[in-house]
Amino acid sequence: MEIVKRPHRTHFPAWAADKPKILVLSADLTSSCEADLFRNQHPQRFISMGMAEQNMMSWAGGLAREGFEPWIHTFAVFVCRRPFDQVAMSIGYPNLKVRLVGFLPGITTPGGVTHQAIDDIGLMRLIPNMCILVTGDATEVESVLDVAHTVNGPVYISMLRGEVPRLFASPLKLGQARILSTGKDLAIISSGISTEEALRVQSCLKAKAVSVQHLHVSTIKPFTDPRIQDTIEQVRYGVITIENHSIIGGLGSAVAEVMATMGSSKRLVRLGIQDVYAHGASRPYLMRELGLDAMALIDAVESLLGQALNIEAQDLAAVRIDAVHSEAKAEAL
Repeated sequence: MEIVKRPHRTHFPAWAADKPKILVLSADLTSSCEADLFRNQHPQRFISMGMAEQNMMSWAGGLAREGFEPWIHTFAVFVCRRPFDQVAMSIGYPNLKVRLVGFLPGITTPGGVTHQAIDDIGLMRLIPNMCILVTGDATEVESVLDVAHTVNGPVYISMLRGEVPRLFASPLKLGQARILSTGKDLAIISSGISTEEALRVQSCLKAKAVSVQHLHVSTIKPFTDPRIQDTIEQVRYGVITIENHSIIGGLGSAVAEVMATMGSSKRLVRLGIQDVYAHGASRPYLMRELGLDAMALIDAVESLLGQALNIEAQDLAAVRIDAVHSEAKAEAL
């Protein structure tokens, strides 16, 4: 597996070079959100707003009204919690072309509850007009720029930073899930960093003759991809969703809404952060403790099938360990 160091930091300035209407707004997290190279190469298109996220959202709305395309770079919690009213009223309500790039989604940081955005997708889904894109690898970190740029309205991007694996060869496409495996027994629908974890179970399940349809979803809103419903209809035992987010309001909720609307009687198991807060710890530890790892997925598969598969942790593909402190990160948060 190729590991790409800071793909957004290097790709974004080059991509935006011939797009003079693109501006970057930052709130004292420029290096932490990989916007420092853009600042250095395009200083006249970079605005440092200080630690004033509410003001930054209103500024972005005003700039968009004047024909610019603001790209806000900050931690996801500082997009979705503190300035929620400004995002809703200054950006969402007037349907403006502002791109809200949120870093440190869910438990990708050991920084504790103040920095772990376990609710960002749920909050952004509430805002009418908001498009929501979730990156899952380096290819999507790079290609999400083209997708977001073409959307005629506000876009929230759940962005990965630092050392990011390259899982996919083809670019992210708006409203189109990736089919990572095909099968008729059950469906696994994953997003973000959870897809890398879900891929760890594939060979074991295949060896146990479990046929799995695995979808990786990058567009959470609009959630209209027909292959989601097709997959739900085709599998025998049910659906498992796995996400780096609360099970309330995110991918699991979106799939549940589709299943309820279509009148499906299939079982749904939602893996994600239950109705609790996370806390400061390494990503592998939190994924294991909160039931987001590959073994939790095996347990969910056994529950749907109604049988034990006798798969142990050592049978799975090896877990990738991220360094908490690394030159690819501005700080341990």
